[in-house]
Amino acid sequence: MRAQVLAALTSLDENASPLRAVDLPMPEPREEEIAIRVSYCGICHTELDEIEGRMPPPVLPMILGHQVVGTVAGSGRRAGRFKIGARVGVGWIYSSCGRCPFCLNGEENLCSEFKATGRDAAGGYAEYMAVREDFAYPIPDTLADAEAAPLLCAGAIGYRSIRLAGIRNGQNLGLTGFGASAHLVLKTVKHLYPHTAVFVFARSEEERAFARELGACWAGAAEEQSPEKLRAIIDTTPVWKPVVASLVNLEPGGRLVINAIRKEEFDKSALLAVNYARDLWMEKEIKSVANVTRQDVTEFIELASAIPIKPEIQVYPLDQANKALKELKDRKIRGAKVLRISS
Repeated sequence: MRAQVLAALTSLDENASPLRAVDLPMPEPREEEIAIRVSYCGICHTELDEIEGRMPPPVLPMILGHQVVGTVAGSGRRAGRFKIGARVGVGWIYSSCGRCPFCLNGEENLCSEFKATGRDAAGGYAEYMAVREDFAYPIPDTLADAEAAPLLCAGAIGYRSIRLAGIRNGQNLGLTGFGASAHLVLKTVKHLYPHTAVFVFARSEEERAFARELGACWAGAAEEQSPEKLRAIIDTTPVWKPVVASLVNLEPGGRLVINAIRKEEFDKSALLAVNYARDLWMEKEIKSVANVTRQDVTEFIELASAIPIKPEIQVYPLDQANKALKELKDRKIRGAKVLRISS
């Protein structure tokens, strides 16, 4: 099978082609696994964190990609949930232990044995992959493969962020950054909370115009103050300074939710700029989003299908994976980027 593989950690600023094309044997599904013929795989900022060493795969080489859509091509002896040819998806959560207090309490995203697709196990930048059948999701007929791919991570983790933000209909919400996840958050909020005004902070005018196009009531630069105080802000950026800037815009009792697995650099100057009386006093909160659960993915796929939510996508063939990743690094974004693996 064809695959794009990360063989060594590198900086995309210095190496615009971190992945190399290889031919590999097709994976054989184990007893409780299914083999998937991959049609599309979404591209996520987390892949940049893997490539550049902020969250490296424990073993190299590694096939990246954790927003996978395809059809079941084979199954292990004890796998019977999906029929051959069924459309399925795989997200960031590849497996968890299923036994620890977190798993038993529905918090498998916090499991110490959490394994991530495309980081701890081979992902979707390849024509085939294998996964335990209970970590795969049926894809509704209302969603095309390319549309469904970004929903499996960018959408699901955005959905989790909305829940952690704890807003009610009519309360103001801010979004910092406006890439794959944030544009899906905006679409979801407009449906779930129709009287909630959404304020977007983005560094490029193109992103701000895109946000207004999708229904944001206001869009400004990351360092600007919003015209109204906000009950919650979801930060989807990979950098530190927006964290501090966001706190200024929260109302008393407001919550900042950081929807990022890693921040690119620890900016001490930004952290030292926090003014307790101005930024944190009055019971403001900061909460991080850690991974996703299968319930997050399942609920969001069902919601997206029912609304329906159609992500804005840019599609690239598998052999242009490096180009798409470099554009993501350079913030050349409109919606979500998706790799076409096979037709």
